[in-house]
Amino acid sequence: MSLDTDTVRRLRDGMAGGVLSFPLTSFHDDGSLDVDGFRAHVAAQIATAPGAVFPACGTGEFFSLDEDEYRQVVTVAVEEAGGRVPVVAGIGYGWAQAVRFARIAEEAGADALLVLPHYLVAAPQDGLVAQVEQIAARTSLPLIAYQRGQVAFTAASLRRIADIPNVVGLKDGHSDLDRLQRLTLAAPEGFLFFNGASTAEIQARAYATVGVPAYSSAVHAFAPEIANAFFGALRDGDDKKVERLLRDFYVPLVELRDRVPGYAVSLVKAAARLRGRPVGPVRAPLTDPSATDLADLKTLLTTGLDLVGASL
Repeated sequence: MSLDTDTVRRLRDGMAGGVLSFPLTSFHDDGSLDVDGFRAHVAAQIATAPGAVFPACGTGEFFSLDEDEYRQVVTVAVEEAGGRVPVVAGIGYGWAQAVRFARIAEEAGADALLVLPHYLVAAPQDGLVAQVEQIAARTSLPLIAYQRGQVAFTAASLRRIADIPNVVGLKDGHSDLDRLQRLTLAAPEGFLFFNGASTAEIQARAYATVGVPAYSSAVHAFAPEIANAFFGALRDGDDKKVERLLRDFYVPLVELRDRVPGYAVSLVKAAARLRGRPVGPVRAPLTDPSATDLADLKTLLTTGLDLVGASL
């Protein structure tokens, strides 16, 4: 497949200029897809000038969407972006199913694809490479691989996938900086890397030291004021502001997130609801926060917003 160099340029510029937005997928109380709510949410996200928008990824509960819902989500994101920012849709499972989602995303007008970790099984390096090869051979869209969980590329494997013309980048969720430094040194010039750790701001400075300053922000989904203030402070070298936000907001948020499995998504949705965003509940197997955790979240969110001169 030939490479869409304009999309790659736009992604590179976006990663340098702002946080990467991973919007939440809106559901009604009965669990059905809320298209209007999602449209309002993603429009609000885009209005805060993220570097790119990644619908139907982990924070967007890709794993819970059927193909028709996925099509609606990606279509709405493309419509609301209107070409202002790149739209990178999540795809996943085994390569055959991932290709089905890739075709839907391409038909819906997505600019690129994020290849989420495959389903369930551990695999050797040759298999991890083959998974990307099979998908890349069946779509014209640029691909960003995502290493997390059972997917962890060696430097040799990274070189192999980087040789595929439409594989343009890697999202890292392992936070193994030794491995990541080896990958960045093995990659060709211009290959895109970004920090995809949970609550990526916690490790943003560390990632930057190995040449990976770009990052995704779950906080952007409910408090873009905080996410953008942190990004600006980091960019400007305002260490005092960075450390104040880390100490008083981000670290307590991680501690709250770690109380219950799945809170990496559930808390984000709950925080968005606290701010009146029409995102609805999570779908099973995730669960919404308890009343106690929700009260703690509200207190923490109020503190974080106050730090950047905003309000609940």
